[in-house]
Amino acid sequence: MENKIKVFESKQVRTVWNAQDEEWYFSVVDIVSVLTDSVDYQASRNYWKVLKNRLKAEGNETVTNCNQLKMLAADGKMRLTDILDTQGVLRLVQSIPSPKAEPFKMWLAKVGSERLDEIADPEKAILRGADYYRAKGYTEGWINQRLQTIEMRKELTDEWKARGIEQEKDYAILTNEMTKAWSGYSVQEYKQIKGLKKENLRDNMTNIELVLNMLAEVTTTAISRQEQPETFEASKAVAKRGGNVAKNARSDIETQLGQSVISPLNAKDKPALEIDTKKNKN
Repeated sequence: MENKIKVFESKQVRTVWNAQDEEWYFSVVDIVSVLTDSVDYQASRNYWKVLKNRLKAEGNETVTNCNQLKMLAADGKMRLTDILDTQGVLRLVQSIPSPKAEPFKMWLAKVGSERLDEIADPEKAILRGADYYRAKGYTEGWINQRLQTIEMRKELTDEWKARGIEQEKDYAILTNEMTKAWSGYSVQEYKQIKGLKKENLRDNMTNIELVLNMLAEVTTTAISRQEQPETFEASKAVAKRGGNVAKNARSDIETQLGQSVISPLNAKDKPALEIDTKKNKN
């Protein structure tokens, strides 16, 4: 299962791609939020609760086919939520009077088509990623760097899977160890420096921070492939070692710049994230 966040008219829709079935599953509450144009998550939950009971009483097939999967909740934890496949979502749309019904159906078809295209040609996924960040106002230089980090991150998580590590919480622990080793801060502490809450840390890193984080991940991947750790604790030790390589590089960079590269800058000022090191040199 591959968790993704899709965006429809600036609203986030949590999705999961099931590679075995080649099918998307969508968070029902998120879809209700889109169709009812609600800005309140609890209001969307309540709407769905009432609608679900009514559909169940009517013997509607939508509810029959509604299952639950763990998705990332607003509090940052993986929580069970009602999900529907594409066909179920189309039935749900018919049950909710909304002027956004038709645009949403078109968006739904586009999401499915894009995924099949990406399976056939992975380069299309990279191009769509660039378009996503471009639309948000990031600079071209930063986007190029960010896309490289995404690929390196995937290689690292694939390596962890090969070592038998598959839980999201375990990825988070290993990432935290690696991040703390190179930056001196846990992921949560790093977010605090940047004034973040639930936002993605990498989407708020400067290009220098991205390079160092990527170096930590590339090194961790290489060490793990060579040593093939058999336990989670052994993988934690590898993550620290990978992070320490990036820590040494960070120290050298900071000596040259005369200042810390751990920056409070965040995506509120996207152009500033592409740091010109020549201008920052004392």
